[in-house]
Amino acid sequence: MANASTSPQNTAGYTGRFAPSPSGPLHFGSLIAALGSYLQAKSQAGRWLVRIEDIDTPRTQPGADSAILTALESFGLQWDGEIWYQSQRLERYQSIFQQLRQQGLIYGCQCSRKQISDGGGIYPGTCQQLGLSAEPLAWRLCSPAATGFTDLVFGPQQIDAALAAEHYVVKRRDGLFSYQLVVVVDDWDQGITQVIRGADLLTMTSRQQHLFWLLGAAAPDYGHLPLAVTAPGQKLSKQNHARPLQAWPLTQSMAAALTVLGHPPPAELAGAPVSELLAWALGNWQLRQVPQQLEVRCPDFA
Repeated sequence: MANASTSPQNTAGYTGRFAPSPSGPLHFGSLIAALGSYLQAKSQAGRWLVRIEDIDTPRTQPGADSAILTALESFGLQWDGEIWYQSQRLERYQSIFQQLRQQGLIYGCQCSRKQISDGGGIYPGTCQQLGLSAEPLAWRLCSPAATGFTDLVFGPQQIDAALAAEHYVVKRRDGLFSYQLVVVVDDWDQGITQVIRGADLLTMTSRQQHLFWLLGAAAPDYGHLPLAVTAPGQKLSKQNHARPLQAWPLTQSMAAALTVLGHPPPAELAGAPVSELLAWALGNWQLRQVPQQLEVRCPDFA
């Protein structure tokens, strides 16, 4: 596949990452994702990077990035290298956008979210043949992804064919680049070899793998972790006003997160400081012990 721009290649072995959005403080669900990705990276003697995904600027809260980093440090989750901010990488995203446009892989779309929702929720390619150019437009990628992939935790996955084939947005009507585009460019540029993240992104994996292929890059391996929910189908999230981690005892939160990840600390570590819990987890971590559950009920304190 032709590639109009180059990306740094990873030569340091395993590289993982945690990429929170600064739309609020970390909550218990965030801790599960951060801890799982950290333990997987360090168990492989690898690097663990932190990237602040602030591309959606209207949702960014001032000071949230600092609060996130402070919370990670309080749990002993120390990252390697510098922190990347998506808001500082707009030129890079634009260059990839132009590359895809030159390849004839994207087109302008004027359809509203309501129109798509009223039509069943999957965009049918309405604007593909219209040749729209007058702004403002959303820009969609018109290259269908595969319907299957193998997840490191959940094993073989089959994605709905209509979802895999959907022409999804890579640049929004308001001019902001979409998550689907920037996460691939960032993972490529940082040399990420394995992505360990929440199961809410499981169905998006084939899209991202396919975009790596379109850019002529090797996709990382993907593994997904159980989501903390307050009730079936109700994800614990910043948008749902989940309580921040800072409001609860560190050791209680750490022990609960390890339990969700299939690594309940032994009885003799009850009440042990975070440093001891983390040391035990590092010595016992096995990704195959993570439960193959899309959702897990979060503890009462979260």
